[in-house]
Amino acid sequence: MPAITNDTPLWTPSAQRVKNSQITKFQTYLGQSGDYKSLHDFSIKNKTLFWKELIEYYGVKFSGNVEPVLLEDDFDNYTWFMGVKLNFAENLLHAGSDDHIALNAQNESGISRKISYKDLRSTVASLNDYLKDFIKPGDVLAAYMPNIPETVMAMLSTSALGGVFTSTSCDFGIEGVLDRFSQSNPKVLVAAVGYEYNGKYFDLTERLKEIEARLPNLEKILLVDFLGKGIELDGFKKAIRFDDVLKISADLNFVQLPFSHPLYIMYSSGTTGKPKCIVHSQGGTLLGHIKELGLQTDLTKDKKIFYFTTCGWMMWNWLMSSLYFGAEVILYEGSPVYPSPEHYFKMIDREGINIFGTSPKFLKALQDTEANFQTEFPSLETLLSTGSPLLPEQYDYVYEKIKKDVQLSSISGGTDIVGCFMLGAPVVPVYRGEIQCLGLALDVTALDEAGNAVIDREGELVCRGTFPNRPISFLNDDYKEKIKAAYFNQNPGVWTHGDFIKITSRGGVIVYGRSDATLNPGGVRIGTAEIYRQTETLPFILDSLCVGKSRDGDVDVLLFVKLKVGEELTAERKKLIKEQIKKNTTPRHVPREIHVVGDIPYTRSGKKVELAVARILSGKAVTNIEAIANPECLKEYERFL
Repeated sequence: MPAITNDTPLWTPSAQRVKNSQITKFQTYLGQSGDYKSLHDFSIKNKTLFWKELIEYYGVKFSGNVEPVLLEDDFDNYTWFMGVKLNFAENLLHAGSDDHIALNAQNESGISRKISYKDLRSTVASLNDYLKDFIKPGDVLAAYMPNIPETVMAMLSTSALGGVFTSTSCDFGIEGVLDRFSQSNPKVLVAAVGYEYNGKYFDLTERLKEIEARLPNLEKILLVDFLGKGIELDGFKKAIRFDDVLKISADLNFVQLPFSHPLYIMYSSGTTGKPKCIVHSQGGTLLGHIKELGLQTDLTKDKKIFYFTTCGWMMWNWLMSSLYFGAEVILYEGSPVYPSPEHYFKMIDREGINIFGTSPKFLKALQDTEANFQTEFPSLETLLSTGSPLLPEQYDYVYEKIKKDVQLSSISGGTDIVGCFMLGAPVVPVYRGEIQCLGLALDVTALDEAGNAVIDREGELVCRGTFPNRPISFLNDDYKEKIKAAYFNQNPGVWTHGDFIKITSRGGVIVYGRSDATLNPGGVRIGTAEIYRQTETLPFILDSLCVGKSRDGDVDVLLFVKLKVGEELTAERKKLIKEQIKKNTTPRHVPREIHVVGDIPYTRSGKKVELAVARILSGKAVTNIEAIANPECLKEYERFL
């Protein structure tokens, strides 16, 4: 198969950037030298030492003893740092200087709020004083909220009290919210009475009344009115205004709990059955994010970081850990392309943002609209992307149209680990179509169908050793059947993540898509991203999706295309699509059928929903409709049964 990368990097870090990076300083602290591969090898061979030294280097606040670092080096039980007690919120709030901005909240209406670390600590203290009568260690607080400061305050207060935080975004309907929160059983709900998106206001009041009535263990609702529309308490039985809770000042206290104490309940975005409820530990989440944000993203107290995310995506949780470094965290609520596709980049320039995170879908929207940037973004040093594989042409676009001297860091992992298996590093070059490197202290490899670890060949992503930010459990899974089925039954003893990847000989990673969406015509495994890399270079195609359909003991590849306005799919263009795919991949990749559709289904976190369409084509129901951002488009696919 032709290479999608070449040996000439698109970006190489300067000697000064390498020298000043946190990862170089940490390597020196460890008494090590050499390139990133040397450090990665060291972190695999000396895994427990790596995590112990990370705690000491970054000054994690804890009590107890870090030894033993790991009691059982397997995935059967969670035995990391069993002698350590800490509090997640205390660690996030301790570093920021009083007058330094903690949260810089922006929205599409132009409303701007800046909250200092001093004010954030004070607000969390007041919220704690109220919530302590409801939230004890292990109790759940749920947020049905936009990406605004009150959501962050609720998370920090919950953690400070030893509670468990869970959240979903306001674009979920009633059933989507209840599919999640009816499983996590919150005692307290923090909810916005409305939100804005794409220039429209959405009133959630009636929706919240029904949610209140259908959550049996709910004791209190805190209602948030961040747009000044007013709150009407009539019709609620357990509601209070969020702002009323903050009127009494209080001391800020933190409950120290075991390293493995639950912090977050997060939800899978699958489209079959109710979402799985994944429980993450406070200590594992903290250490994983310190490594990924501090070492691999080079975040420090002097930098500003912004990731476009909702509270229903794990990137929100990841972004919040930036507070640990005393950095300024930019929050944004609204559409990324309203009032214009250039809107975000104007904000990057205006606010002096150093690290910006987005998705391939957003970058493609910029390409398609031919966004016009009128600045060179002097503050921007790192551009992160996740949600789906970043196509080679999108690498080209970033370096040709956005900025030449920027680290383009495609990152990949998931809600399952509330973090990344492969990501970037400020000391590693960027090659076209390739994630920079594997994460430190993660023994990740690609397995072929015979179970052999392979380099420069496609295979199943596995992690051969345990790591702190693995989930501690699934909810309602006393016998561990769900968690074993999700990660361990396919390859006993190792974590099987469900991604189809290739690790290159220089240490980078190419992601070909989800393993369960992998096509298998004639017994040859094909990642869907391999086909998208071809179709989405064609100027008349706006978007595409491919799935396999069983027929006569084999699998046909079906390609669905969404055309740009005014374009048609002629016989000549179908031939061109097939020739393009065959020329740059293999004859096995060529679709048997090509169909025009009005839209391509996506999850709310920007992933193409191949499995939902595959289920429709095999006559099966798509049950978790609320996980899909545009479920109305699925009806069209039924005609291809």
